[in-house]
Amino acid sequence: MTDIEIAQKNVMEPIAKVAAKIGIQENQLEQYGPYKAKITFEELKTLQEKAAKKPGKLILVTAVTPTPAGEGKSTVSIGLADGLNRIGKKTVVALREPSLGPCFGVKGGACGGGYAQIVPMEEINLHFTGDIHAISIANNLISALIDNHIQQGNPLHIDPRTISWKRCVDLNDRSLRNIIIGLGGKMQGVPREDHFTIAVASEIMAIVCLSKTISDLKNRLNNIVIGLNDSKENVKFGDLKCTGAVAALLKDVIRPNLVQTLEKNPAFVHGGPFANIAHGCNSVNATISALATGDYVVTEAGFAADLGAEKFLDIKCRTAGLKPSAVVIVATIRALKMHGGVAKADLSKPDCAALEKGFENLKVHIENIAKFGLPSVVAVNKFITDTDEEIQLLQKLCAGIGSNAILSEGWGKGGEGTKELAAAVAELADSGKADFHTLYEDDLPLADKITKIAKEIYRADRVDFEPSALKKLKDYEAQGYGNLPVCIAKTQNSISHDPKLINAPKGFAFPVRDVQLYAGAGFVVALAGDIMTMPGLPKAPAALDIDVDDDGIITGLF
Repeated sequence: MTDIEIAQKNVMEPIAKVAAKIGIQENQLEQYGPYKAKITFEELKTLQEKAAKKPGKLILVTAVTPTPAGEGKSTVSIGLADGLNRIGKKTVVALREPSLGPCFGVKGGACGGGYAQIVPMEEINLHFTGDIHAISIANNLISALIDNHIQQGNPLHIDPRTISWKRCVDLNDRSLRNIIIGLGGKMQGVPREDHFTIAVASEIMAIVCLSKTISDLKNRLNNIVIGLNDSKENVKFGDLKCTGAVAALLKDVIRPNLVQTLEKNPAFVHGGPFANIAHGCNSVNATISALATGDYVVTEAGFAADLGAEKFLDIKCRTAGLKPSAVVIVATIRALKMHGGVAKADLSKPDCAALEKGFENLKVHIENIAKFGLPSVVAVNKFITDTDEEIQLLQKLCAGIGSNAILSEGWGKGGEGTKELAAAVAELADSGKADFHTLYEDDLPLADKITKIAKEIYRADRVDFEPSALKKLKDYEAQGYGNLPVCIAKTQNSISHDPKLINAPKGFAFPVRDVQLYAGAGFVVALAGDIMTMPGLPKAPAALDIDVDDDGIITGLF
């Protein structure tokens, strides 16, 4: 059966019954039908207080560098949570909300796979509780307010040429990357260049994911820098005096969503920033809610450890004061063989030589996690084409560098297939070996923060900054933003900036072509290589396979 067929055959429990397993009463839920809900503001406050007193142990799931063969990070995260519950560890999983861009673009749905999924799968993938739509509308309301301010006399003297705020939509649409607005005459607005980004990479998404309260949300919205005035001074969104209106659109969005795994275990699914062009983690509120209700929390950061994990540790943990206890690095023999030079069509053929060569990619990620003072274990997401010889070789290679590699069979067996992994992860989380620290200090200059990530995490020899990017970084520091962390936007398909450089490249120059200030979110974005904040659709998008019948049954969604 396909993933969606497995999910559709599953009989879900009422969400109130799932919530009761972690001590959340039905009157503290706002239900969106029988199987999904948001927690109330009252309950969110209670959980925040509880987590501050006695949080659960936080386990981060990351992965090797993505390949067309797939890695299955979400599948392992969900399977691991189910496995931990099966061995008697009260565990909650906290994941991101899927974006419609990838759903209709490259990879289809994003709710795990096989017998390690979260449900209701179709609803989570398509519209869920409307969070991403509300984020898009709030983002575009800011754009409309900016343009209307200029149209109505521009009392703040905003220079239209300097407006840095972009519109957004939660789809892959390359034609919207660069546009001209305001055409058609005087009453149709002031003509200017504008741009779209995908909603999950917008600063509003980042702000929602990092805000704990409405007051926190409003403060971050006020601090958004939207452009410069005629005197080249920053203009903030708060200067427009419309923060309350945008916050009203986002009122419900900052409350975490609760759903369930196929095995009826609780799952908080909330927030969905991409990890290649944004900070790649679910919301702080979802993680805190999970920590308050579970003895163990499994959470996932997007793409590989050089992207999602680094940003989770350097941005989210720094901002929210989180301290992980252990890290799981997902690897597949198929992916490592691709990093070793094997074509996708030949992955079913045993090839220990290619596996050993591709192991260098996994080795880099293991070393990187150790740089944050965190212990890790490798989860080998098993495919039916993996041979015993290949599995034993990978375990031997991991053991050779002091790491433990354990089979994860959640896709085919659910939590039963991850019990060995769960036991090892729980033991690691309980061991006290974690001595978490960020990669860089707050007071390190912005350019040096970028350079440190590029050299220590990506293994670059040097960073080549465009002069304009370097000047902007100096300006940000002069404006008081020098203590912010950095969020590097780069390809997910390589540890480097170049998607063609697979496995474990080194000896390259890392190019930073531009930087952007996300003062509301609280970080500086560095754009590397040819990365785009608005993806495009592939030649054969996933949308070609998706359909729905007269009974409302969806097919083709992974």
